[in-house]
Amino acid sequence: MDVGQVMTRAEAAAERFSHYTQEQVDAIVKAVYEAGFNHRVSLARMAHEETGIGRWEDKVSKNVIATRYVYQDIRDMQTVGVLSEDPETGIMEVAKPIGPVFAITPITNPTSTALFKILISMKTRNPIIIRPHGSAKRCTSEAARVCYEAALSAGAPEDCIQWIRRSTPEETIEMMGHHAVALVLATGSTSLVRAAYQSGNPAIGVGPGNVPVYVGESADIPFAVDQILMSKTYDYGTVCASEQSIVVKRQKSEEMILELKRRRAYFLNEEETRRVEKIAFSPALKSMAIEVIGQPAVRIAEMAGISVPEDTTVLIAPYKNSQVGPKYPLSLEILAPILAFYVVEDFEEAIMMCKKIVGHGGMGHTISIFSNEEDKIRHFAEVTNAGRLLVNTPASQGALGGTYNGLNPSLTLATGAGGKNITTDNITARHLLNIQRLARRKFIPCNPDLTSMYLDEGHTAESIERACR
Repeated sequence: MDVGQVMTRAEAAAERFSHYTQEQVDAIVKAVYEAGFNHRVSLARMAHEETGIGRWEDKVSKNVIATRYVYQDIRDMQTVGVLSEDPETGIMEVAKPIGPVFAITPITNPTSTALFKILISMKTRNPIIIRPHGSAKRCTSEAARVCYEAALSAGAPEDCIQWIRRSTPEETIEMMGHHAVALVLATGSTSLVRAAYQSGNPAIGVGPGNVPVYVGESADIPFAVDQILMSKTYDYGTVCASEQSIVVKRQKSEEMILELKRRRAYFLNEEETRRVEKIAFSPALKSMAIEVIGQPAVRIAEMAGISVPEDTTVLIAPYKNSQVGPKYPLSLEILAPILAFYVVEDFEEAIMMCKKIVGHGGMGHTISIFSNEEDKIRHFAEVTNAGRLLVNTPASQGALGGTYNGLNPSLTLATGAGGKNITTDNITARHLLNIQRLARRKFIPCNPDLTSMYLDEGHTAESIERACR
C-alpha cells in the first residue's frame, strides 16, 4: 500500500468537497443512507460469516441504527455555511469541514461502525479512509464500497471514501500520524486507541466499557431481568456498553436470582467460575480472550468443559464484593454473555461497588441503574463517573441511542476525561466540524481613561462601574 497516494487522493477530495453546498451534501448523505440501509441484511450476514462473532439478526439491527436512526438524527443538521448570527454579541458562527478522517473499525461491529462513520463524514464534507479490523476486511470493505458508489451517484467527489484492504501495523501507525489526516476516529482495543492518541493528530478513540448495572430496592425485578438479558444477549454481548456486572441489594437478591434462573441464566459454582475465567481472559493480552467474544453462552461453557442446559442464555459468576479486578477476570469487560454478580447491603455500598467496577477498565463509559426512586437516581448520577447513566433501560441498546432515549444514535461512545476522551458525548456529525467564529467590533470603551483607572489601585469596582454608565 502506498500511504502517500492514499493521502494525496484524500487531500484532493477534501479540497473539492469543501466547495459543496448544503443541498449537495444532503443529497449525498441521503443516497449513502439509503444504500447502507438497503444492504443492512446482506452486510450483517457477511459480517457474521467472516468474523464468526455474534448473531447476524442483531447485526441487522445495528446496521439499522447506524443508517436509519443516524440519518434521521443528522438529516436536518446544518453543516455548511452560517450556523448562527447573534446581533447582540456580533458573533457569527460558520461551519467548516475538518479535512480527511482516518477511521479504524472493530471486529465486533464491523459494518455498522463503518456505515456510521461514513455517514457523519459525508454530512460534514470530510473524506474518510476506513481501516478495517484484520479479521473483518471483506465485510467492512463491502460496506464502504456500497456507500462510495451511492455517494458518487449523488455527485460526491472521487475518493471521498477510501478503504484499506491490507495494511501492516507500521502502515496503520504511519497513516494515523500523516500530516494530511485531520482526525483519527478509532474504535477498538485499548492499545489501538492509545496509539491513535499518540499519533500526533487529533483523535477520538473509544475503547472498553466495564459496565455495572445496579438493581435497587424499588426496582421491578422481572422487568429489570428482562431488560438486562435483552441487552447482554444482544449480538451475544458485543456492544461495549453491555452490562458486565450485576450489583443488587440483598433484599432483592433472592428474587433476582430466581428470576434470572427462570430466564435460563446459569449460575456458575466456584470451580466452574475458575474454568470460565481461564478461557475468557487472556493473561498475555491482559484483556478478554478473542475466542469468547460474541459467542453464545452454551458454546463458552463447552469451551470451559462445563455442561449447561442447551437453552442457557447467560453465564453468571457470583463474586464476593472484594473480588473485583484482574485477579477475578469475569469482573472485567468480557464482550460475551457472561456476567459477574454482587450482593450489597445498602445504597452506599452499591455506589462503592459500581465505582470499583468501572475503575477497572470502564472509567467514564456507562453505568446502568434500575430504580423508581428519583432522589437516588439523581444522587447516583452525581457521584459516579460515566458518560451515560442509563435508567431502567437495556444498556446496549440504550447507550447506542435513538431507540430508548434521546441520546444521539452513535456507534462511537466517548468516555470523557475519565476514559481519556475529550468529550462524554455519543459521537456524531457535529464532532467532525470546525466552527469558525466571526467576531465584529461592537463595543467601544465607555471611558478613554479606563485602562489607567484599572491600573490605579484607588479605583474600586463600584467606581469603575459608575464611570462606565
